[in-house]
Amino acid sequence: MAVNIILASASPRRSEILRMIGLNFTVHPANIDENICCGEPGRMTEIIAEKKAEAVGERYDALIIAADTVVSIAGKVLGKPADEAEAAYMLRMLSGKKHTVFTGVCLKYRGKTKVFHEAADVEFCQMSDSEISSYIATGEPMDKAGAYGIQGMGSKYIKGISGDFFNVMGFPVNSFYRHVMEMDSELSKELFKL
Repeated sequence: MAVNIILASASPRRSEILRMIGLNFTVHPANIDENICCGEPGRMTEIIAEKKAEAVGERYDALIIAADTVVSIAGKVLGKPADEAEAAYMLRMLSGKKHTVFTGVCLKYRGKTKVFHEAADVEFCQMSDSEISSYIATGEPMDKAGAYGIQGMGSKYIKGISGDFFNVMGFPVNSFYRHVMEMDSELSKELFKL
């Protein structure tokens, strides 16, 4: 059986990761309000991912994959910066400290739904004002949670990581694999050529 896959996300990183693991899919971004206040960042990402999947899922007989990523530090949740000033503020917050990256995922397939999140801890080296300015000038921080990309130029500021690298990039590959295996055996055979 051929399975249609819809990625309910405009994130180029998520597309890159799904292609890397051999999936063919169609991108159909969900237009939803992502400003959801919820005390626990992991749960917040799950709620947003589920809303994305619901917004797109009713139109297709397909596996719907939706995700959301945030950065959490000192009780604050950082999404994507609105402008360069906010990017600089976020990077100053992260500089020289550890933070946690949460990615929530929602999978919908033929009446079944799986919602989960992963967390990974990331430690930044100390960044000078000039390093922050020059990094922002590259444009890379502007569409990323916490104003950095671990897979890009931001990698040089990462001192260490504990957890799934791909979770920090925006999609927890191992958790996705395990949850698809639990969700539907036929689906997992088709997706992962088992």
